This record gives sequence, structure tokens and C-alpha cells, in this order.
Amino acid sequence: MKKIVTVVMVVAFALSAGSALAGSEKCTVDSVDGDKVTMTCKDTKMKAGDSVKVKGKKKAAIEGC
Repeated sequence: MKKIVTVVMVVAFALSAGSALAGSEKCTVDSVDGDKVTMTCKDTKMKAGDSVKVKGKKKAAIEGC
């Protein structure tokens, strides 16, 4: 009985973790005015007031001799 409950809990956790992943959008920054950033995104499902996390483009490492 304990094995069945454990298997059911593991399957439920795996299914819920897969559906809770955040989506990602490809956007282009149009303008920056102080602390306001205007971006254009294609096929977005966001609406005004949504909380978002923005990650900037990484700079390439410069290697020396």
C-alpha cells in the first residue's frame, strides 16, 4: 500500500512541476526612459500589470594570450 501511495505522489508531483514552468517571450526593447522600459513582443499572452523577469543579453568573454 505504501508503494502505491508513493508512486501516485511522485507522478502527481512530476505532472504539476511540468505545468508550472514559466513561459518565455522574445521581445525587443524600443525605448528606455528612466525606470520605464518599452518593449515589443510577438504573439504575447501578457497583459498590463503582469509581473515579469527580464534577463539581459550576456556579453561575450574576451580571451587573451
